[in-house]
Amino acid sequence: MKNGLKIVTIGGGSSYTPELIEGFIKRYQELPISEIWLVDIEEGKKKLEIVGALAKRMVEKSGLPITVHLTLNRREALVDADFVTTQLRVGQLDARILDERIPAKYGMLGQETNGAGGLFKALRTVPVIFDIISDMKELCEHAWLINFTNPAGIVSESVFRYADFERYIGVCNVPINMTKHFAEVLKVKDKEIVPYIAGLNHMSYVLNVFYKNKDRLPEIIEKIKESQMTMNNIDPLAWKYEFIKELGVYPSPYHKYFYYYDEMFAKFMKSYEAGETRAELVKKLEATLFEKYQDVELKEKPKELESRGGAYYSDVACSVISSIYNDTRDYQVVNTVNNG
Repeated sequence: MKNGLKIVTIGGGSSYTPELIEGFIKRYQELPISEIWLVDIEEGKKKLEIVGALAKRMVEKSGLPITVHLTLNRREALVDADFVTTQLRVGQLDARILDERIPAKYGMLGQETNGAGGLFKALRTVPVIFDIISDMKELCEHAWLINFTNPAGIVSESVFRYADFERYIGVCNVPINMTKHFAEVLKVKDKEIVPYIAGLNHMSYVLNVFYKNKDRLPEIIEKIKESQMTMNNIDPLAWKYEFIKELGVYPSPYHKYFYYYDEMFAKFMKSYEAGETRAELVKKLEATLFEKYQDVELKEKPKELESRGGAYYSDVACSVISSIYNDTRDYQVVNTVNNG
């Protein structure tokens, strides 16, 4: 790797990009980035221009020697890249709306990470990820691919099984959100605890939560009546204490779509009938965000972005990239192959 890192973000016109840029700025001392390339497609050109201009203002305000490039030419961007991040949505939000509304039409729950909606999205997404990997093998064979694109579990398994590409890591913001919640419950710093998480993204379980070499998960479960983790993009339906106690592990919030299917389905159908599925709400939120991003006086990540549902994902991305670049050998929760 070069002294000045080259980062390529595919899906650079995403509303999440300002959070990623903020993460790179904050970690510049450990990640000496010289180039950030934001890549999108023709349909996303306007968004790329808007969010790219904000990214440039953020970097300029930081005073760091980072150059931000905007392009619709993926191959041009990938040449000699050190790290590639993917945060793309094939078909954009209109496709997500269909992912949610088509299953609802036939009496099924549509959701972008699992179920019928997740499969629809995977079928559109996996071929594009494979195309990106093919380009990387040719243009930046030593680069690592860090994928945030949902459905993260299906995308990751597809790569591991069929892409013949080892420099891939799938990440998700659910583990870091759970870790921060556990730290709050235990009244300790999140960096002081180590969660052991197993399963499939997004169907994962926390098996242990170690603090000073002691498993504190039983204590966390005992306090579940008082404090539960919530995420902006999932209905805050509470876990029942008796159920979690019997289960003996702490499930990802996405398990509610299975364990509490009837309740979640009823809420989903109510929003579907009102024309307010999560995808439709996100589309409205994105319109507000991009209007905000166009303010030439805005030079930082706006607080409104937190409503989007991707809290802390830049922390996850930057932590993984820093671990690889600096060979820190620290603990990360990522999508990887279970070799037993």
